[in-house]
Amino acid sequence: MSQQPQEPEGREGKPDDLPSNEVTEGTEKAPHRAMFRAMGYDDEDLSSPMVGVANPAADITPCNVHLDDVAQSAYDGIDEGEGMPIEFGTITISDAISMGHEGMKASLISREVIADSVELVAFGERMDGLVTLGGCDKNMPGMMMASIRTDLPSVFLYGGSIMPGEHEGREVTIQNMFEGVGAVADGEMTEDELDEMERNACPGAGSCGGMFTANTMASISEALGFSPLGSASPPAEDDSRYEVAREAGDLAVEVVRERRKPSDFLTRASFENAIALQVAIGGSTNAVLHLLAMAAEAGIELSIEDFNRISARTPKIADLQPGGEKVMNDLHEVGGVPVVLRELLDADLLHGDALTVTGETMAEAIESIEPPAVDDLDADFLNTVADPIHERGAIRILTGNLAPEGAVIKITGEDHLHHEGPVRVFEEEAEAMAYVQEGNVESGDVIGIRNEGPRGGPGMREMLGVTSAVAGQGHAEDVALFTDGRFSGATRGFSIGHVAPEAHVGGPIAALEDGDTVTIDIDDLELSVDITEAEIERRLDERDRSDPNYTNGVLAKYGRMFDSAANGAVTNPGAKQD
Repeated sequence: MSQQPQEPEGREGKPDDLPSNEVTEGTEKAPHRAMFRAMGYDDEDLSSPMVGVANPAADITPCNVHLDDVAQSAYDGIDEGEGMPIEFGTITISDAISMGHEGMKASLISREVIADSVELVAFGERMDGLVTLGGCDKNMPGMMMASIRTDLPSVFLYGGSIMPGEHEGREVTIQNMFEGVGAVADGEMTEDELDEMERNACPGAGSCGGMFTANTMASISEALGFSPLGSASPPAEDDSRYEVAREAGDLAVEVVRERRKPSDFLTRASFENAIALQVAIGGSTNAVLHLLAMAAEAGIELSIEDFNRISARTPKIADLQPGGEKVMNDLHEVGGVPVVLRELLDADLLHGDALTVTGETMAEAIESIEPPAVDDLDADFLNTVADPIHERGAIRILTGNLAPEGAVIKITGEDHLHHEGPVRVFEEEAEAMAYVQEGNVESGDVIGIRNEGPRGGPGMREMLGVTSAVAGQGHAEDVALFTDGRFSGATRGFSIGHVAPEAHVGGPIAALEDGDTVTIDIDDLELSVDITEAEIERRLDERDRSDPNYTNGVLAKYGRMFDSAANGAVTNPGAKQD
């Protein structure tokens, strides 16, 4: 007869059907328990639900440098909630440090590696639930994708954003640094001034402070229901960040005991709520890619055109960086993401009946914390739905004979951008960056960059260096740039990414030649070139098909696996949509 560890007095005990019983229960599992005891776990732990803490802490980016401390608070919360916490690590890539060179090709791949690695550990070690931590940009979607794949009861926990730095009496962020490079090239800033700003722009731990990709995805985690309301905005180095982490750990034990899985609360309505929030706050274009990928992982039908549909009915009401001046901490000080969610809910632009990880509906969760109304705030960067910044949301999907599967732009300034003129085509980012830095850009130019898509790059590089150099030279709104690659969440201006199909797989962008007339119209949602379909096909048939940039290692492997950006650039075979 199997002998079981005695259930510790005062603990609720572990349900019989949890995965961890496969490594903790019965005489035949004595070797497994011996391994746990070597790490300090005791009978009390082994009789409790096993909750993993997936931690991408690293010294390679301020976004993640503090996550060991955040993870410890989550660990303590699990323990106090009568769970068995088990911390394990995974990778991260610093998007800011990898920006502007070959290393950026690793960024999107890191999303997949994070999802794969967390899934593997949770599966192999028979965990009952997860707290997944995120810092830098790809951590958030990677972690949530892992939770979706495993369908384990999970809570997502953001590490928090950095406070803004100060330079010459004004707040500065990493966005100002990248644009400063362009200003130096244009003679608008001296190298000494740039050096001084460099030493003050990033004052401590945390993810980049504007409504860039990290803060966008953290905010979206609340709208999706993956995180408790109010958990995204506390700064990385604030005491409230560690209170949030402890509460997340305690909640994780609850969701395990209640068997509250991602498949129980993630629905199409959840994703529509996420898109509504994204377009209302002017969130990163990368969220389009990540939400499509997460929906594909969850088996929920979501298309790139849904972003246009929801953006058409949802106004932009928050003026945050990169388009505005305010950062995540400013939003936190007036009530955080729930303030925006309440405004959208009151205007019937949110599905209030969508469930969340807490077991409440979105409407119930908002009501339970009673965030202030926008009308009651003295916040010049938040508008009401009745008096919005823009009548239409910030994200637009353009189509046309240059982008049959779509292309993505975020409106950060002028809402009626239009351009028609000859294009200058570059075969990769570095060529375009050199062209801009040499001072060749003039008002009215159109720049096209290709071979930077998910498979062609591979890895779909972000191009904050190029777009910031253009903006730093004063051309954010009068020079258009489009690419089959991506942009950073800090990109602003007339920048169109995710052109699909990409050049590498024979998309029309591969047929472009210098001097072709390109039309970009934001109101008509158009990205097209003034040549016939027959001419496009002729050029594509005659083009030189270059060998892959990488034929060995991780870039080659994931480069072969990536799906179209129009489907989220997923690599999980079970999540592909085409």
